[in-house]
Amino acid sequence: MEETAPTDAAEVMILTSRGQRESRPASAVRAHDFRQSGFLAASELRRIRQRHEQFTRSLAARLAIFLRLEISVQLSKVYIETYQKFIETIPNPSFTTLFKADPLKGACLLVVPPRLALTLVDRLLGGPGEMPADNRDLTEIEVAISDQSALLILGEWCNHWPEIRDLHATLIGHENNSKFLQTSPPDTSMLILNLQTTIAEQVEHFQIIFPYATVEPLVRLLNPALPEEEAAPLRNAQPRWSPEFDEVKVPVTAEWQGLKMSAGDIMRLKAGDLIGLDPACAAQVLVRFGNVPKFFGRPGTSDAKWAVQLTATIPT
Repeated sequence: MEETAPTDAAEVMILTSRGQRESRPASAVRAHDFRQSGFLAASELRRIRQRHEQFTRSLAARLAIFLRLEISVQLSKVYIETYQKFIETIPNPSFTTLFKADPLKGACLLVVPPRLALTLVDRLLGGPGEMPADNRDLTEIEVAISDQSALLILGEWCNHWPEIRDLHATLIGHENNSKFLQTSPPDTSMLILNLQTTIAEQVEHFQIIFPYATVEPLVRLLNPALPEEEAAPLRNAQPRWSPEFDEVKVPVTAEWQGLKMSAGDIMRLKAGDLIGLDPACAAQVLVRFGNVPKFFGRPGTSDAKWAVQLTATIPT
């Protein structure tokens, strides 16, 4: 944690990790935005690059079919930069398309050199697709035609995120001068994809730029799932008895099994009749607690009263 200090101060007071206050040179203190802390780790940036390498291979095939022209697209660089610093690197003139990747948040940018945009327009109008010698601003008609290529590029990007339902790109504007771009705060971290395009042995680069708010959900999708924790083995612990049940009355019944009689025979029974019992069945009594059978037993007497000696437990 760092304390703020005037920029003209030679030294600033900081609070170290041990809770001690120390003086350090102002040049040794680096500004940090906690809103975007740890935007992308090295492993996350590597997974982002792998996903977009698949995107560029597929995009090259789609553009070749769409333009009926041999075209190569390669991912040359993936890096993080603040919005202000990136805007300062965009040459003028440039052809920048603003778009949203719904339902993700944030305004994204597709920056295409005018020479490349004019080449695609020329090909869509039936021309040979040769790059012009100089950069110039696109006319309104050329901008409208170039939107077809932009939608194809962005649509292919959306197709490579099948985890997000109904992901689609919507164009929201164009700009020729980077000085007038104000889509994000200056200190916003941006993910920048630099793609190299080769048409008829002529090479150009274009960029797709995503703000932090757009990339954050995508990074979570690429993070590997944590392994499920193995369930702890169940211990054969003896159940603990609660004294609250000491006075609860539970009906106990004992019955013999194995004697079957017809309904007619039962109707003809009268007082004084004898019913013969199988000795093997009579020696085994089923003991129920409530209506639940719990034990087998052997009948007998105890203190001149009928009793059942429990001999086996019925498994539940």
